[in-house]
Amino acid sequence: MKHRIVILGAGYAGSSAAGRLARRLHGDDVQITLVNAEPDFVERVRMHQLATGQDLRDRPLQDLLAGSGVTLRVARATSVDVDDQTVSLADGADLGYDTLVYALGSARDDHGVVGVFEHAHELASRPGALRLRERLRTLAPGARVVVVGGGLTGIEATTEIADSLAHLDVAIAVRGSFGDWLSPSGQRHLRRTFDRLGVTVHEQTAVTRVDAASVSTDDGRTIPADVTVWAAGFAVHPIAAASRLAVTDRGQIVVDETMRSVSHPDVYAVGDAAFAHGPVGNPLRMSCASGIPMAWQAADSIVARLTGGRLPHIPLAYVHQCISLGRRDAVIQFVTSDDRARSFAPGGRLMARYKELVCAGAAWVVTNPVPYPARRRRTTAAARPMLVTSR
Repeated sequence: MKHRIVILGAGYAGSSAAGRLARRLHGDDVQITLVNAEPDFVERVRMHQLATGQDLRDRPLQDLLAGSGVTLRVARATSVDVDDQTVSLADGADLGYDTLVYALGSARDDHGVVGVFEHAHELASRPGALRLRERLRTLAPGARVVVVGGGLTGIEATTEIADSLAHLDVAIAVRGSFGDWLSPSGQRHLRRTFDRLGVTVHEQTAVTRVDAASVSTDDGRTIPADVTVWAAGFAVHPIAAASRLAVTDRGQIVVDETMRSVSHPDVYAVGDAAFAHGPVGNPLRMSCASGIPMAWQAADSIVARLTGGRLPHIPLAYVHQCISLGRRDAVIQFVTSDDRARSFAPGGRLMARYKELVCAGAAWVVTNPVPYPARRRRTTAAARPMLVTSR
């Protein structure tokens, strides 16, 4: 019998894991199934571009997986039974697995704020970005757009809207100090850009309610908003928390340094769905920069355990944070391995080109998941059809 590997989610992490496993394991020994709710790979880091009317390249998963031996199942996963080792799908089918790679990612987190799901738009998904796109197209000059959230998603969404749709009145509401995680030079460039684009910055502003035409704040103010864009963080898919997997209070699957669940050794988790640590014990943040290396680590660990090879021991470290500020500007904040800002944070048009290369490179990794020639390895007899090693 072939060893059954099921991968849930085909974002940056899930697609990278699928391709890497297919290129390193022999098709006679393994059966790899990739389950995704949509038939296409979505460049999530470009959703702010899609929302402002830019067209993105279509990337059908069936085309990306052609010749790899990976079976694509377009369906929505509804539950995972870690005791019976099965995944239930919305179409009524059940998939059995010997190894599960959980990469279902994340969606917007409303933080319990009233009105978010009823009145705010989001950029965590392609359908959400397309809905925002259609709404922005209907706005008259001077219409007010308020972006809630001062992280990377909020900053990129705000500047993209202000740069592409200059006829709109754009503002951002930030709970703390604007860009306070950046170095002083990074903060200066950020503020200059927002001033240049005419964006109003509401600092120390916690939004407590979203209505159809405004947002309310914790200090009693009401900020008019014809459109509210919610970018105040992400929450993981609830399937893992509903299972017997060990999860954090946020529902992320707790994994070891090989991305293996600490409670169920036949389950691996990567991307936003996983709670993993960096080189000095720092939790890895939800990001493409974390998800792809996590996928490589998981795939290489699965290969090692199935073939009797050596487990990877490569710390997952950061280099920089790349923040687009419209199509003609960006700031590149260099960071320590544990993601703390260094003093160097260049910005400008050249950095916008660099950011574009980073985004294009991430998409290339998904379509070409192994960055070096790899020979497919045969699984050991003991590893078929179940994982038996405890390393």
